[in-house]
Amino acid sequence: MARIAGVDLPKNERVEIGLTRIFGIGKSLSRKILTETGVNMNTRVKDLTNEDVIKIRSVIERDYRVEGDLRRDISMAIKRLIDIGSYRGMRHRLGLPVRGQRTKTNARTRKGPRKAVMGKKKEA
Repeated sequence: MARIAGVDLPKNERVEIGLTRIFGIGKSLSRKILTETGVNMNTRVKDLTNEDVIKIRSVIERDYRVEGDLRRDISMAIKRLIDIGSYRGMRHRLGLPVRGQRTKTNARTRKGPRKAVMGKKKEA
């Protein structure tokens, strides 16, 4: 089992897909990394040699922010917005959509489940 950036990659997946399990690496970045290292994209993770894993790991550590570092950067950026009191920061603090979406309908993912309205219950 290959362990890259603190993540165990699934054995039976292709390397191209397996790398996307790492936070911060999507399909296009995965392809870019594999072409840079010269590893075949269709190789299964279990068939990777030690040298391939070392090459992939070194490229990711050298060029990209992934996992904990990326999560920390994102949370610090959000914290900065909240601290300076910007509009986006206020939306983050209130748990509302940040990028201009409507909130009269939809927005349930950010707002959470509907609040119970009193008086809706019918008595027998």
